[in-house]
Order: sequence, then C-alpha cells, then structure tokens
Amino acid sequence: MARYSLSLVVAAVTLSACTAADDPQRDQTMTVAEAERHIAEGTDLERIPKSVWKKILPQERYNILWEKETERAFSGQLLYNKEKGTYITAGCRLPVFSSEQKYKSGTGWPSFWDVAYPQNIILKDDYSWGLKRTEVLSRCGEHLGHVFKDGPEPTGLRYCLNSLALDFVPAPGDKKTP
Repeated sequence: MARYSLSLVVAAVTLSACTAADDPQRDQTMTVAEAERHIAEGTDLERIPKSVWKKILPQERYNILWEKETERAFSGQLLYNKEKGTYITAGCRLPVFSSEQKYKSGTGWPSFWDVAYPQNIILKDDYSWGLKRTEVLSRCGEHLGHVFKDGPEPTGLRYCLNSLALDFVPAPGDKKTP
C-alpha cells in the first residue's frame, strides 16, 4: 500500500512539473485575480498560465482553447449567428474576426474567409492527426481552430473555428437579421 501511495505522489509531482515545463513563458505564481486584471486591461495575456485558465474558464472552453479539442459539428451557438459585429476570443478577449467575413461553409463550424484583426492571430503548422494542417491561435496562445485552402474568393481560405473558442460582440445598434 505504501508503494502505491508513493507512486501516486511521484506521478502527481512529475505531472505538475511537466505541466509547468510545457508552460515555460507563463507566470506560474499568477493568481486568478491578477489574470482577470490582465484580461480586463489586455496586458501580459501570454503570461497567464494554463492552471489559472483552468480556474477561470468553463471546462469545455478550457479543453478547446488550451487542450486543442474540437466541439461537435453543428453544435456551436455561433454557427448560425447572423448579427453584425466582432468575434473575440473567449479567454483573452482579443478581437479576431468580423461578421463581414463570416459565411456559411456547410462544415458545421463558424467559418470566415479572412481575419479582421491579423495582429491577434498566429498560424502554426499542426501535424496532430498525422497530416499537415494549419492551426489558428490567438496571439496569447488560445487554440481557435484551423484554416484550410477551400474557402470562397477573394482569399480562397476557410477559417474553421470552434464556437466555444469565441464570443460575439454585436455592432452598436444592430438588430438581429432574419
């Protein structure tokens, strides 16, 4: 029994050390209150550690933004959104896409043919499924989705994003369109 308990302690310490090692640029001492202040001010977002994001975000959002999971097709609340406004990231609150570039792709996820705020987007090669894709990240590191070269003109791109990775800010005075 003592060996089993010791094994659990060793595993827990190793796991927490690995988590910190996977998150080296982030401030492991940051509190939730400090992170919330940074989010509100839009400062030092890339320093917020995953351990704090896990406390701030609902589990499903955390899994998508920080564990790179994908929501089920046709399940996202923003898929059918037709309001005019800006799409911001669900954690860091960075503006990234506009309703003006959103289109119905038929894939089951909100899709955009261009980025409205390129300074807030990072594209990264992703080989996670044994094939090369391009991951779409926010500048603070949130996983938003992927971009593909099968979209409409003028870009020919399809930014295929998770609804749970985004929030929507309606344009002032905009009413829902039918």
